Amino acid sequence: MQQVDFSSVRKRARHPLGFAIIALMLVSACGVITPSSQRVAFDGHFFKTKVKQVDKKASPTDFTVLVNDVSTSLDGARAAAQHEAIKFCIANFGSSRIDWAVGPFTETEKLRVSDDKITFIGRCRRP
Repeated sequence: MQQVDFSSVRKRARHPLGFAIIALMLVSACGVITPSSQRVAFDGHFFKTKVKQVDKKASPTDFTVLVNDVSTSLDGARAAAQHEAIKFCIANFGSSRIDWAVGPFTETEKLRVSDDKITFIGRCRRP
């Protein structure tokens, strides 16, 4: 009877497991990185934005939108803020209606611009 060397089988068995772990890590990271095909340009530029609720318990519908690189395009920054605010309100309250305290249609001299960032303040209106 011929003797079989199982040491090479064991080495090959580890290899597919390594691929499975790497594949699992890549799939789990899919939601973390936004593909460039899903990014939206405003006035020809991409803006980094951040929407935050002011106080989740006391006033959950109140929010701020921070837009970076406003010097690139003020009109683009305004549009990016409005876009993110609408997404936020729809996701959290089911409506795209917003009451702005300081918003995309506020006069330029009344906008809060600091360190090349602009802050908008709004309230989602419930349906």
